[in-house]
Amino acid sequence: MALKKSELYSSLWSSCDELRGGMDASQYKDYVLVLLFIKYVSDKYAGQPYAPITIPTGSSFKDMVALKGKPDIGDQINKKIIGPLVSANKLSDMPDFNDTNKLGSGKEQVDRLTNLISIFENPALDFSKNRAEGDDILGDAYEYLMRHFATESGKSKGQFYTPAEVSRIIAQILGIRQAETTSSTTAYDPTCGSGSLLLKVADEARTKITLYGQEKDSATSGLARMNMILHNNPEALIVQGNTLADPKFKDGETLKTFDYVVANPPFSDKRWSTGLDPLKDEHERFKPFGVPPAKQGDYAYLLHIVRSLKSTGKGACILPHGVLFRGNAEADIRRALVRKGYIKGIIGLPANLFYGTGIPACIIVIDKENAHNRKGIFMIDASAGFMKDGPKNRLRSQDIHKIVDVFTKQTEVPKYSRMVSLEEIEKNEFNLNLPRYIDSQQAEDLQDIEGHLHGGIPCADIDALKRYWDVCPHLRVALFRDMRPGYLELTVDKSAIKSTIYEHPEFAAFIAGMNVHFAQWRERFSAMLKQLKAENHPKEIIAELSEGLLAHYTGKPLINHYDVYQHLMDYWAETMQDDCYMISADGWKAQTYRIIEKDKKGKEKDKGWTCDLVPKELIVARYFSKEQEEIDRLTAELESVTASRTELEEEQGGEEGAFSELDKVNKASVSARLKEIKGDREAKDEAAVLNEWLKLANDEADLRKKVKDAEAALDAKAYSQYPRLSEDEIKSLVVDDKWLSALDAAVHGEMDRISQSLTQRVKELSERYETPLPQMTERVAELEAKVKGHLERMGFKI
Repeated sequence: MALKKSELYSSLWSSCDELRGGMDASQYKDYVLVLLFIKYVSDKYAGQPYAPITIPTGSSFKDMVALKGKPDIGDQINKKIIGPLVSANKLSDMPDFNDTNKLGSGKEQVDRLTNLISIFENPALDFSKNRAEGDDILGDAYEYLMRHFATESGKSKGQFYTPAEVSRIIAQILGIRQAETTSSTTAYDPTCGSGSLLLKVADEARTKITLYGQEKDSATSGLARMNMILHNNPEALIVQGNTLADPKFKDGETLKTFDYVVANPPFSDKRWSTGLDPLKDEHERFKPFGVPPAKQGDYAYLLHIVRSLKSTGKGACILPHGVLFRGNAEADIRRALVRKGYIKGIIGLPANLFYGTGIPACIIVIDKENAHNRKGIFMIDASAGFMKDGPKNRLRSQDIHKIVDVFTKQTEVPKYSRMVSLEEIEKNEFNLNLPRYIDSQQAEDLQDIEGHLHGGIPCADIDALKRYWDVCPHLRVALFRDMRPGYLELTVDKSAIKSTIYEHPEFAAFIAGMNVHFAQWRERFSAMLKQLKAENHPKEIIAELSEGLLAHYTGKPLINHYDVYQHLMDYWAETMQDDCYMISADGWKAQTYRIIEKDKKGKEKDKGWTCDLVPKELIVARYFSKEQEEIDRLTAELESVTASRTELEEEQGGEEGAFSELDKVNKASVSARLKEIKGDREAKDEAAVLNEWLKLANDEADLRKKVKDAEAALDAKAYSQYPRLSEDEIKSLVVDDKWLSALDAAVHGEMDRISQSLTQRVKELSERYETPLPQMTERVAELEAKVKGHLERMGFKI
């Protein structure tokens, strides 16, 4: 069976996190990721001649497994596995597997390393077949672990990872996908961290390009080198060193220049000039622009990027917002960069995205090729588009797509983006702070004084709902009528607002039209999805599917096409991605398997069966609906009987009730009490209640057994149906009944949200102005008089 992508991620994380003990995540990650790396390269390259990674004899993962339980396991891993691998492939230093401070000593170290190796012995983690080629399940797992380790490491130790969503934006706005790339096309990251940003740029290129990266921290540069290999870029050149003080990539004595440069440097680095005399910089990175402040290194990195770009080069750098408006030396540098035309755009991001800091950041986009024609800078304020993800914020798929779309097409969107002329920037003394140019604040919901004084809904508030009236022009007339100039009143009761909207012919026609619109997309992509084969790449599938859906809803009224797109991307992450990976590995096979759970003592327990690709409920709905209906009927009857029994117990549970003489209300005690009062005429009413309870209890037990037997029979029928499924039936179950039905429900939910939004706003406005201030004052006076009268009758005089 194919390993579900989500299960690989979560099982690796939970297992590794469990073994971490008291060790800091930023340290423990090194051991986990090295083991993942060794397992992958061993499976993929061991014994292969001319492989990009050499696995010396005796240094594979199998050889590491042989060391489990040995008293000197840590020392042996260092000598037999790590050392030869590093030497044979010129890798960066790897962590010490015999470090007693981190891994403990004696039995503690032996157990910890043995258990850690065991995690990667899972037979499902067999990477001998390259599952990758654009769908690198292992590389993505590596990224998943990096994200979790960064989250666990806290603010000060999360710099080794740039959120994948931000990396994706940068890679796409560079325009590398539209460019003619070859193997000689170069991309460079001077502060590459674990290499995720650089890899995203490589993923966007249509051909293989050459990657260069430099990283100051030796452990992190080792992670980057491993990450390159895991993502099928073993030729990438990653070096360790301080980029500003000692840049490693040169052409002779001058800095090497690249086609694309990207970076997420440390924010406001106070030690950027360590080992460097900025005034005597031999590479002349600062001479044309000015020297950055001694305690603010942001522009030092940006100017290094500018100097490292070819004359036709393009780059992007993540920096704190301070670079846009801070004065003195930074203002001079900013002015020079703008005047040279190097800055193509600025994208403001939400706060709290990055693991090293909670402050908001921006992306500065550099374009040397078109600098001489620059007439303005394109600005985007995307600070409001995100979702909460634990302690951090996170960009959603729709946020990424919107930023890239708007930036690539240079589309001006109110309160979101605009092209700002160089003349306007100069008038603002080259201050690039986004709020100066884009008012992203949401319009305030103003209160109308006259409306509160004299009643009536202001026409301005109803006019603000223009997008609804454009689609349903007569709906406005159905809801409102003129009250006096500039003010309206409802034509229907407040309780009828929803039904008036839902049942209006224009709104009903709009909903029906949108249903047809989705059905058209569904029919088109149903056929495409049923053509999937084992060799198809899931990432290509979701790209075609999502872009098709986004285009299909672009320009449609009332509904936001990015919201529809997000529903698909959410469902992809939750369910469809795993399904597509299973199909890409095994084809259209509906394989059932037993669910075995272990208790604390290690004893196994069979918890039934399941099928990941075609869940049981799909089989039942299509083939055994009558049996399910009978179970539903029995369950409803059972619930009714249970409710009657519970109600009887509550009615007769008091001191005077029929159950007052019982310690417990159960069959045994009720039967015993009936025997006790048998023949007692005074207890006739009590006996009637007890007999009624007993009948209900017996009916309940009988129905419960019938439900259980029916469910067992249905379970057996469903289980036996799987081997009889044809491939076409499986395709129809998965594509039509599972995937597209879920998306259909999500899109219909968007339609409901549209109608609910209008209903709530109309109701809110009607309630806001339904009682004018004079009436409220009069009502208050009436209530005050009543209270005064009550108090006087009680003998209290005001």
